[in-house]
Amino acid sequence: MPQSPQARLVLGALAVFWLAGVRLCCGQQPTASQSTPQQPVQRSASSKTASPQQTAGKKPAAGPAVPQSTHYPILLLVQGLATAPNQAKSAGSEVPDPVPADEKPAGKPTGPVWSVRIGLKGPERLDRDGYPPIPLEPAEVVREGTSDAWTYHAKDTQTGAAVTVQIARGSCDDAVSGTKFAFGASVDHAQIGTMQGCGRVATELFPKINNQPTDEDEDAKNKPAPPTITKFKAPVAVAYTTNVGKIIFKRGSVTRTLPQKDGFQLSLSHDGKRLLYITEQGAFESPISLYDWATAKTSELLRGGLLQEPYWSEDDLRIVFLKSDGDKWHIWTMPADTPEKAALLYPKEVISLQGWADNHTILAEDSQNFYWIGDDGAVKQTVSSADLYGKGQFGASTATEVRISPINPDLLLVSAEWVKPPQGVPTQQPSGRGMGFFLYEIRSKRRVILCPQNMFTEDAEWSRDSLQIFFTGFQVPSGPSTIYKMFWDGTSQSKYQDGMSLVIGQ
Repeated sequence: MPQSPQARLVLGALAVFWLAGVRLCCGQQPTASQSTPQQPVQRSASSKTASPQQTAGKKPAAGPAVPQSTHYPILLLVQGLATAPNQAKSAGSEVPDPVPADEKPAGKPTGPVWSVRIGLKGPERLDRDGYPPIPLEPAEVVREGTSDAWTYHAKDTQTGAAVTVQIARGSCDDAVSGTKFAFGASVDHAQIGTMQGCGRVATELFPKINNQPTDEDEDAKNKPAPPTITKFKAPVAVAYTTNVGKIIFKRGSVTRTLPQKDGFQLSLSHDGKRLLYITEQGAFESPISLYDWATAKTSELLRGGLLQEPYWSEDDLRIVFLKSDGDKWHIWTMPADTPEKAALLYPKEVISLQGWADNHTILAEDSQNFYWIGDDGAVKQTVSSADLYGKGQFGASTATEVRISPINPDLLLVSAEWVKPPQGVPTQQPSGRGMGFFLYEIRSKRRVILCPQNMFTEDAEWSRDSLQIFFTGFQVPSGPSTIYKMFWDGTSQSKYQDGMSLVIGQ
C-alpha cells in the first residue's frame, strides 16, 4: 500500500531511534547524526579533506535532513539500592529501616530499591520502595563534551524540586540484579538527596511505538486511563459511621449495625474482630466501649472521667488512650484484657494522640512538636509541627490526624486544616475553615498534597498494604458525607461507601 509522506517521515525517525539502540548495545560511538545540538561532533583536519573519488565526480545533491534524537541513549532504566531508609543521603531525624535485619537475605547487598525511567523525552518517573512513584517532567539534556556521558535535567511535578540524572558509559556492577550494566549513574533530587546506581537499555519496559494509527488506537482514546496500581489488597474488615450517627462494622460480605448511636473515634483491631469507640455520657464522662464480633456484644471497657482517642497496639494486646485530669490531657495505656491495670505513660501535656508507630512506640502531638514515645515513657524521635504542616499551608487543629504507613515508618498520611484554603476549596462558614490531606516524608521533608480540592476532606486512612487511601469528603455547608478511595499516588479516585470516618482492621 502506498505510504503518505507523513508516514515515511515517522518510519525514518523510528529507524534512527532503532539504529541508536543497536549501536548502544554493540558499544559503538554515536555518529555525527546522533550528536546532541549542545555539543556538535568535532572533526579532525583530515576529515575536512576531500578524497580523490569525491573531487573526480560530480558533487552529489544534498538529501533531506535526518530526524535526530534529542538525547542519546534512549529508553533507559537507572536503578540502585538506597543507602538509607529515606532512599538517599540527607539530613533529618533517624527513621528505622522498614526492612528488619533478620528478614534480609545473607550474602547480597540489600536495601530499598530505587529506579528512574528515561524515555524518549528524558526522565519520566522516579520509583522508590515503600513510597508512591514520583512523576517527572523532562527538561534539557547536556552531553559532557565529546565523552559518552550525559546529564538529564527534570522536575518533580508534585513539588517542583529539581532532579538531575547523570549517566556515563562504562561497566557497572548492579547491586539490585547482581549483573553488570552498560552505564554508571547518579541521581540527585533536591529534596530526597543523591543516589548512586547503574543504567541499562530497557526498551521492554516502555510503551510500544506504533508506526501508524489503528482502529484500536482510536478506541483507546475514548476509554478511561487504566489504573496505575493493580496488585493491591481490598480491606477485609472496616468500620464507619453513617450520616445519621449509626456505627457500621463490616467483615467480608457481612455487615452489622451496632445498637449504640453517636459513637465516635472508632478504632478497629488489626485482626478485624474488635472495635473500640467513645460514647458521650455527660460533660465529664466519656467511657471507652468495646464491640466483639465473635460474641456480637457490646461492653463498657473503661470508665473514669473524660477519655479520648483509644488505639490498639499492632499486636492487639494493649490499648493507648488520652485521659483528662480536668485541665490537661495525658497518655495512658492498659492491657486489652485487663483494663483495670490502666496506668499513666507520659505525664506531660499533649493535645492529640495519633496511635502506635509499632508495638513499643506511640505517636502524639503537643503545641510545638510530634513525639515518638516509647512504652517506657521516653521520647525516641521528634518532628516539629512547623516542618510537618508546612509554612502557610496547614495548621494544628482538633481535626488533625496523622497515620504512619503500615509498610514505611518514614511516610506519613496527614489530615489537617488549611491555613488559607486554595481557590475553589469548599469551606465552612462563617469560620472559613477548610480541611485536606497530604503525604509527608520525615527525613526529606517532602510534602505532596493528595486531597481533591473540590470538596471538604478529612479522616484519611491507609489500607493495610499502603497502596490505597480512604477518606471522608463532602460539600459544605450541607450535604451527606461520602467515603472515597484512591491509590497512594492520588490516581483512580472513586466512591467507596456513604458515611464517614472509616477505619480499617485487616
